[in-house]
Amino acid sequence: MKVKSLRHKALFFLFILFSFSSFSQEASNLRYFMQGNAKASPVPYGNNAAAGAYVRSDDAKIYYEIYGKGSPIVVLHGGIVGSPLELGQLIDSLSQKHQVISIATRGHGKSEMGTKIPSYEQKAKDVNAVLAKVTKDKVTVLGFSDGAYTGYYFAKNYPDKIEKLVAIGAGEWKKGFREFNMDYKTLSAMDESYWKQQMGIRPEPKRIYEWFSSLSSYYSNVNIDETILGQIKCPVLVMAGEKDQNAPFDTVIAAYKMIPNAQLSIIPNAPHPAFLVNFDAVWTSMKPFIDQNNQFK
Repeated sequence: MKVKSLRHKALFFLFILFSFSSFSQEASNLRYFMQGNAKASPVPYGNNAAAGAYVRSDDAKIYYEIYGKGSPIVVLHGGIVGSPLELGQLIDSLSQKHQVISIATRGHGKSEMGTKIPSYEQKAKDVNAVLAKVTKDKVTVLGFSDGAYTGYYFAKNYPDKIEKLVAIGAGEWKKGFREFNMDYKTLSAMDESYWKQQMGIRPEPKRIYEWFSSLSSYYSNVNIDETILGQIKCPVLVMAGEKDQNAPFDTVIAAYKMIPNAQLSIIPNAPHPAFLVNFDAVWTSMKPFIDQNNQFK
């Protein structure tokens, strides 16, 4: 009996060790889209069971993670190929003094697609659903690209919930300025390792073609101008790389001029994901804006 008991204990500890090793390997190998040889944060943002939770927002379960303590900051990643891990270095830094609420927007990572149009109004509503569960305090929102546009809509539609907004890589959006006909096969071929990981954590991987189709349709018809940007009341730091190919320089300047209480930061010689290319410049630019009191409101 003792031999059998010891054998069971040994098998149990081997199972725990194997599970931990597998998790550690998965965490260390987690990647963001087109990461290349760059190093990501050691924390598996977007797939961290120790920090993750879900909330239902209308027709979808939305996944989010919480790190750190202090005044709350919502972090929203980019769209289509975006994931929370791409903002890992920002989360690492912000969580030293703030409660960081990192949200996987609907259809991304571990969040469900739902059946509604994946509009920025809906994504802003999803953010509000998460905040209703997490905090009663006003939040700062930091969004990149798709996340920044969601931030614009959140600031417009929920002015009592937001203190300030950092919008990276999101300018004026004129309907039809780009053709959106995104194809999963093409994008997955660009980074097979990333998509293999993402398809492994997505709750509805078989709907991937439907998801790309719905995104293409929405993006082709959306229009974001002064009717949206001009109604934002909170302070906004409009930030972009000088050579942003997704949000061209003139569109960023136009957005900055449309927002009543805006500041501008252009990162020299940087592309769309400026924080991945020149983190120090991005952090140095945004930190005073995040830390300062809203005395200029």
